[in-house]
Parts: sequence; structure tokens; C-alpha cells
Amino acid sequence: MRLRSKGQLTVPVEVREHLGLHEGDEVEFVIQGNTVHIVRAKNNNSHGSRVAARLRGRGSSGMSTDEIMDLLRGED
Repeated sequence: MRLRSKGQLTVPVEVREHLGLHEGDEVEFVIQGNTVHIVRAKNNNSHGSRVAARLRGRGSSGMSTDEIMDLLRGED
């Protein structure tokens, strides 16, 4: 494995699959002596939460919030 000029590494697919890591997951580096451990970040949200966060604010219905709420309440 080679360290790139910007300090980036590619985590091999076997390691990602074993740890259940997906694009956007956060990891932490834990240093113990001369050894570095890569672990899933403790504050990592669920995959669904990350997807929802990426989609937030992207939709456009052309309706105001009040109009949408009226539709949900069944008001005309």
C-alpha cells in the first residue's frame, strides 16, 4: 500500500467488506507504539442517516411548506 502525496490511502476491498465500511463512513486512527489501528469512528451515524443527510434540501416540489402541510392534513 502506498501513501499518496495528499496523505491518502486506499483501504483494500477485503478490509472494507470485513469491517462493513461504506463510502462516507468515518474512521479513526489509533496509535499504539509503532502500530496504527484503523477503527470505525464512534460517532458514525447509520447508513440511512447519512443518505438522508445527503438528500436533505435537494427536493423541489414548487410548493410552499404550508401548501404541503395542507395536503398532508387533507385541506384544500
